[in-house]
Amino acid sequence: MTAISVQGLTKVFRTRKGEVRAVDGVSFTVKEGEIFGLLGPNGAGKTTTLRMLATLLVPTAGRAEIMGYDLMAAPQEVRARIGFLTTETGLYERLTPWETLLFFGRIFGLPPGKLELRAEETLRILGLEGLRDRRVGTLSTGERQKLSLGRCLIHDPPVLILDEPTASLDVFVARTITQLIRDLRSNGHTILLSTHDMHLAERLCDRVGIIHLGKLVAVGTPEELGKEVGGVDFEEVFFRTLRRAGLSPAGAKAVPGRAGEA
Repeated sequence: MTAISVQGLTKVFRTRKGEVRAVDGVSFTVKEGEIFGLLGPNGAGKTTTLRMLATLLVPTAGRAEIMGYDLMAAPQEVRARIGFLTTETGLYERLTPWETLLFFGRIFGLPPGKLELRAEETLRILGLEGLRDRRVGTLSTGERQKLSLGRCLIHDPPVLILDEPTASLDVFVARTITQLIRDLRSNGHTILLSTHDMHLAERLCDRVGIIHLGKLVAVGTPEELGKEVGGVDFEEVFFRTLRRAGLSPAGAKAVPGRAGEA
């Protein structure tokens, strides 16, 4: 079954200096229960693509469906079925993790009895039970990232859209978040994530789409892409794929380091 279907998705921003084509005719599908990664350097169009799929930006052209619901025709149905993790935590420092989850659960319309049960389950999944009543302002960066993920999980959506989920995290916290993403996939969630970390994409994703200058230039498993271009490692696969597509890798500041290194 297909969880996410994207066809010719395009976003053009109009500025005083003219038009900027941030996303240019991107097409891909994500199967239910799959981790699909959009891999590319900063400015490649990853975040813009995810924001369109999360209904935060209106596409200039193209169409997309999430769990069978059209992005433009049924945005409320799409929002009910996704959890969107942005690079900003979006947390209120004076609240506790428990209060935070209750707050966002109410936004998603969870009834009181179900809301408390779901909040308890989410804290357990994230390993935050011991921090339930601490102020968010006292949490570490990694604990905040976990809680941000919890904010996306509170209504138990089938699809998670994660924008750079390990960015700016140290290697230990990034490893924890990576394992949490694997666990969520094992529990039936479909996950679409963006990253510029080559090693994270290679280790975590079932399939990846390489995006550069707004264009999706290749889609496949890391192994399939490696065979196509004969790359020795996945960093080399990335650059050879760009060259084969006729795109200059100059200025592509992809990070080949460990998960969580910005």
